[in-house]
Order: sequence, then C-alpha cells, then structure tokens
Amino acid sequence: MDRIAELFPNFDERGLHIIKEAYDIAAESLAGQTRGNGKPFIEHPVNVAKIAADEIGLPAECVAAVFLHEAQRFNAGKDITSGRDFGKDVHTLVDGLNKIATIKPKDTRLEAENYKKLIVSYSRDPRVTVLKLADRLEVMRSLDIFPKTSRERKVLETLMLYIPLAHQLGLYNMKSELEDIYFKFAEPEQYRAITNKLKSTEKDRQQLMTQFIEPLKSKLSDEGIKYKLKIRTKTAYSIWRKMQKQKVPFEGVYDVFAIRFIIDCEPDREKEHALCWKVFSHVTEEYESDTNRLRDWISNPKPNGYESLHITVKNKENVYLEVQIRTKRMDEIAENGLASHWSYKGIKHEATLDKWLVSVRHILEHPESEKTGDYYEDDLPEPPSKEIFVFTPSGELRKLAAGATVLDFAFDIHSNLGIRCTGGKVNGKAVPIKEKLQTGDVVEIMSSKNQKPSKDWLNFVVTSKARTKIKQKLNEAEFQKAAEGKELLERRLKNWKLELNDEEMAALMKKMQFKNVNAFYAAIGEGAVDIAAVKDFLDRKEDKPAEDAEKQQEQQPGRTSPKKISGASDDIMVIDARNVKSLDYKMAKCCNPVYGDDVFGFVTIKDGIKIHRMSCANAARLMSQYPYRIQKVRWSESPSTSSFQVALKIIAAHEESVINDIFDTVNSFKASIRNFNVSDNDRNGTYVIQIKLSVPNNLELDKVISQIRVKKNIIKVNRL
Repeated sequence: MDRIAELFPNFDERGLHIIKEAYDIAAESLAGQTRGNGKPFIEHPVNVAKIAADEIGLPAECVAAVFLHEAQRFNAGKDITSGRDFGKDVHTLVDGLNKIATIKPKDTRLEAENYKKLIVSYSRDPRVTVLKLADRLEVMRSLDIFPKTSRERKVLETLMLYIPLAHQLGLYNMKSELEDIYFKFAEPEQYRAITNKLKSTEKDRQQLMTQFIEPLKSKLSDEGIKYKLKIRTKTAYSIWRKMQKQKVPFEGVYDVFAIRFIIDCEPDREKEHALCWKVFSHVTEEYESDTNRLRDWISNPKPNGYESLHITVKNKENVYLEVQIRTKRMDEIAENGLASHWSYKGIKHEATLDKWLVSVRHILEHPESEKTGDYYEDDLPEPPSKEIFVFTPSGELRKLAAGATVLDFAFDIHSNLGIRCTGGKVNGKAVPIKEKLQTGDVVEIMSSKNQKPSKDWLNFVVTSKARTKIKQKLNEAEFQKAAEGKELLERRLKNWKLELNDEEMAALMKKMQFKNVNAFYAAIGEGAVDIAAVKDFLDRKEDKPAEDAEKQQEQQPGRTSPKKISGASDDIMVIDARNVKSLDYKMAKCCNPVYGDDVFGFVTIKDGIKIHRMSCANAARLMSQYPYRIQKVRWSESPSTSSFQVALKIIAAHEESVINDIFDTVNSFKASIRNFNVSDNDRNGTYVIQIKLSVPNNLELDKVISQIRVKKNIIKVNRL
C-alpha cells in the first residue's frame, strides 16, 4: 500500500484500496514481461495511470481500470479478477478498453474517421476514450524505446487518429503535447530552431506580461477580483503551422503567447460570467482592442465544454497581445476536458456531459459540419507532404515518396516483384501499375513471369529504387540485343567483304542519331535499323571523319576535390550587450552559421563568443545548462566577407548525370565548391554526397538548396 500511496497521493483510503487490488493483479499478470528498454512492462500501466490521475484528474476507478485492462491483454479469456467485484463502472471501463485494444489500424486500413468512430462507439463512458488517449501519450513519451518501423507507425497513427480525437474531445493539453512530440520526430531541425527561439525570448514575454498587468492591478484590486496571471505559449508545432500557413518567419507570428487571467471564484455560472466581463471591461478600457478578434465562448461554449473570453489588444509600444479571461473551473475544463468531471458516484447521466458526448459523436459522423474556433491552433494536423504511408495486405507499414505508384510499391517490396508487376489491388479494387497511392491504402501486387520492364515505366515511377532497378533491367536487355546486333553486323560485313572502322562508325552513328555504340547495335538486333542501310552508307563513301565525336563521347567532367578554405570572417557580428564588446567572435563549427541565419552567442571560457544557429543540435543543451552565458547577437548591416563555409549532405539516385547537375546548379549561383566527396550505397542504389560550399549569405544558400532539391534523381538534401 505504501508504493500505491506514494504513486497516487491524491486519493482517499477507499480509492487507494481499489487501485492496490488492481495493481496487484496487473503485477502478477505482467511478471516477466518487459518493454523495449528492458524495464518491466508494469512501467507502462503505471505511467498511464499517473497521467490519468495527476494530469487529467480522473477518479480511482479509472486508474484501477488501466491496470486491469493491461492485465487482461496478456490473459485473454481468463477471469483475472478472481471473483473480486470492482464495481460496475470499473468493469464497463475495462470492457471498453479491451474492445478498443482489439482494433488495429491495419484492420481498419487506417481510415481515420472510421477508427475514431469505433473508439467512441466502444466508449459509452467518455473516460474510456480519454484513457486510450492517455495510453497513447505515454507511448509517445517513450517513443525512443521502439524500433524504427514501429516508431514510424505510431507517429503516423498519432498524427491521423489521436491528435484530431484529442482536439475534438477538448483535451487541449494532451493534444498540444502529442503535436510537439510528432513535430520533434517529423521535422527535428525546425523543432529545434523554434523551441530554442522560445527559450531565448522567454524573458521578453515575462517582461511584456509584467508591463501589461501593472496599470490594471489597482483597478482589479478595488473590484475585489482575485486572479492568477499565467503566460500560455503556443506549442512549437502550432507556431510552425502558422509560419507555414502565413509564410512568415518566427517573428511574424504575433500571437506566439497569450496572457491568461484565471479568476478565483465560486463555480456559479452567473457570478463567473459577470467577473469575466468585468475583467474584460477593465482590459479594454486600458488597452486598444481589436474587435474583429473577439471570441466569446462564455455566452456560447464550444460543444466540447470549452469556455473563455479571447481578445487581442495593443500596448503603448504597438505590440499586439492576446488575452484570455476565464475562471478556475473553466481553466480546468479547458486544460483537461469535460471527462475529468464525469460523475462516478452512481450518477449515470449529467446533461452537460451527455450533450458533449452526443456532439463528439455527431462531429465524428459529420466531420464536414464541424465549426471550430481558434483556441491554440484549430487547424488539424496534416500528413507530411513529401511522403505517404501505405500497407501490405498483412498490415506491414511501408513509407514511400509522395506521388508513388503501384509499381513503386512493388519495387519497394522486392526488385523481382517490381520487374514482374502487371498491376495491383488498392483497397480491394484492381488498378494499373501507374495508379498513384494515398496514405492509408492497402496494396496488393499482381505479377506475371512474362512481364518485362518498359522505358515508359520511367515516366511515372518516382522512387529512386524503382528508377535504378528499371534502368538496370533495361540496360541488361539492351546489352543482350546489342550483342546479337553486333554479331549480325560483323557476319554481314564479312560476307560483303567490307570494314567499318572507328571513324566510319562515328559518322554512321551521327547520321543515324545514336548516342552510343550499344544503342546502335541494339537497334540492329531489334530490327529497328536495316543492315542494308549500313552497306549503302559504306558503298557510297558518304561518311566524313567526325573529328570531335570520339572526344565528345570520352569527355567526362572531372571529380577533383578543391582544397578546403578557412572559416568565415569573425568581424561581421554586432553584440547587443555592452559588457562583452572586447571579446572575439567565432562561428561554431558544429552548425556553421551563414550570414542571415537566426543565431545566438555563447560566451566560452577561452575562445570568446561562439556564434550558433538557433537550429543547432547543441542549442537546447547550452540554453538549459548555461543560460547566463547566452548572448543576444545580430548580424551587421552588411558582411565584411562574402565567404561563409557550409556543409550539405545529398542523397541521390545512382545516376552519373547527378554529379554534373549538382556542379552546374552550384555554379549558377554566388556559391563555390570547396570540398566534394561521393560514396556509393549499393544497398539502396544511391549516392551519398557530402559537399562543402562557400556562400555569401543564407538567402543564396537557400536558393542553392531549393534548386538542388528539384533536380531529377535528387532524393534528399540536408544542411549539416
């Protein structure tokens, strides 16, 4: 009992007794089971139960249901309670959780709306759905312990299913954390840049709040209004979505944070509304408000129970601030959802909750009719635009590039299957090989031993593996035909007692418009070129020496590696703080800042100030461990050098033209190559290219990167 009391200190003796009995059953049932990190599996239900109890505020019955559900999963069909009666509510919760556990995304083909409908249909008590979301939150917090394939599946499920469900249920705290974890894994560099910017501007936000409340303190005190002031900062994911949607930098998102009034008063709706509007009147008297952005969810609460007043005001410095006004009761519901208030003392129906659950079910059945406000980021997440996720008939998850076809999928499964692919079935419907796939599709490949690849296939496949294997197979076929054609031509020339020297061959190929000898011989082997035309060419002696043909064919661009250059000049920075002007500045080698990047300074012991990019992998650690050494910096109006060194990593299809394309692209901008290294990845049929450039600023660098990305056969470009 001591361990249970320590884990769940907020429950009374009766609640602790129920939890203890359920925990003992789970501990016995899960004995010997471990997680991916090697720790006992009981760690998972304990963590889920703590989320339910401490972060959401669900009662002891819900905590007990978590343990009993996990115990039942490993003992299907057995009576794990040994005759002990936990009460009807607990059994209902466990039954709902067990039913949801039988639903696998591959069983429902990851059709998000149907999956959510199933979850809610199994949840007569809405706390079942909330417990399922708590379970998913614990899994996402522990994502590092799962293997890569499983991790990708869980991230996709969270994006498509659980984040929208948390949004629709009003579980905004949970939704925001799930979004940020998804964002951290999906866009790690963007995530680091935004979170580090939030850390670096935290003091500024605190100062704005202090200045904001100062002229209001006496007025609110005279009214006898007791309140707590809190800063609510947008999540990194929400900020990123706004940056993408509005096409603005971080500084262009003016509602990065909101100042929230949490009024302390009795849970009486009439009194609560009156106090909220009083605070509203004092704020709008002191500050100019934007009436177009007034959101009154007190008079008309959202269907999920959310109540609050939102206004946007402008201070004396013309800085726009979002202000939220609500009571303590409203804040608790806004953070944790209505389900945390579900009655568990024998009361089966509560009007507000019934209305909420009916509303949720209606939204799930008619998603197009949902009308949302703009609390946090109301635009629901969208799948990544550069990739899709599809399934094999057995439920295996496969990740492909956006625009991938049935043929791409076949090659992703196995090269031989791709070569023999004749079509497929997508979600049970027969489709041709060029059919484009969508996230969530279940794909079955149809094949034939007589199938052969065609050049036309290269016009619609998008994955590098498919393109490489198709070209290899086409080349094999061409070489075979070329051997047959060469043998045939040599035999005929011998019969005609004629010779075809190199100069004559070059002239003949030029006349017939063949790029190489193999293609010429293959055309003879296929019958596309009449051998008699060769004889006529030789007989008439119309050929002329093609002096440059051989040279043009043999010339290949060199792959020499220019010498490295030294680091960028150190005199281009302006330090805002006066007490460090005498220090030297150096660009951090871990992230290679370029003029125009978002940067910060870190005061070192020996090397002066090191300048880091905001998205540097080391930034979060430096800001957390050494906040007193973080220095605000800005670039000077113009750099004193046009030479900043930066490294790129490029993954490209195994095509010779790729190297030339990269050289040509770089040389078309104000950039120069300082080092170039190419290695082969035979397993994936790709080049791994590491390139060091010298560029004048980040705008020029962005141009280079964006143009390389759109080149044919380029798979991925990352800045190191």
